Amino acid sequence: MLKHRVIPALLLHDGGLVKTRQFKDAKYVGDPINAIRIFNDKEVDELMVLDISASKERQQPNYALIEQFAGECFMPICYGGGIRNVEQAYRIFDLGVEKVCLQTAALEDLGLITRLSEQVGSQSVMLSVDVKRNILGKPQLYAAANGKTQSIPWLEFVQKAVAAGAGEVLLNAVDRDGTMKGMDLGLIRQASEALSVPLIAVGGVGSMADIRAAVEAGASAVAAGAFFVFHGPHRAVLITYPRYDELERLLEFC
Repeated sequence: MLKHRVIPALLLHDGGLVKTRQFKDAKYVGDPINAIRIFNDKEVDELMVLDISASKERQQPNYALIEQFAGECFMPICYGGGIRNVEQAYRIFDLGVEKVCLQTAALEDLGLITRLSEQVGSQSVMLSVDVKRNILGKPQLYAAANGKTQSIPWLEFVQKAVAAGAGEVLLNAVDRDGTMKGMDLGLIRQASEALSVPLIAVGGVGSMADIRAAVEAGASAVAAGAFFVFHGPHRAVLITYPRYDELERLLEFC
């Protein structure tokens, strides 16, 4: 297994696979089950599925669809979206999902992270944190469900969530989302220097070099969406993933 994980991040909207750009303009890119089957064939080590409409529309997780995902996946899967209590999380674990990812509920109540981590272990509880830079370039905590920045400093919130029991942090640079123009290495460095848990960086991957740069900046793992579903300057849909030996060479000395 690779020392640093490289994880496809699939976004769902109303059950379909989509890709956003800076959290806007969700473009339908196909059937998520088909994408999972392709990633199975590519021998991906881990997969992340995030339902971006569930929390925004205050819907429950789509358990029937999650069960299909878990049944299709040959690799561990992390699910996020619409989880608001311990009972919902347990139901998702029972369907065969290895990790749950929390954002909206964590912003409202860090106690949910504590209750879950005490019962299932912190390794199964991931915090998703979205960070958006203001017009002056200052990074601010962003709530994807309502599209608003938050008053608490983003890094302070992340540290509190880790202290509450989050065993992993997904750090998403909103301004880089779907752009494929490189990752926010400054954010990654700040987070990696302040945290004692694994950090997954996402947002902006457009090349293999971007993956390496994120790892060198301190990321334990790198997730990507557009890089694995789009091809060429016209962003034609083509689901792909690097060969294991390519990733091994890329990350060998990181």
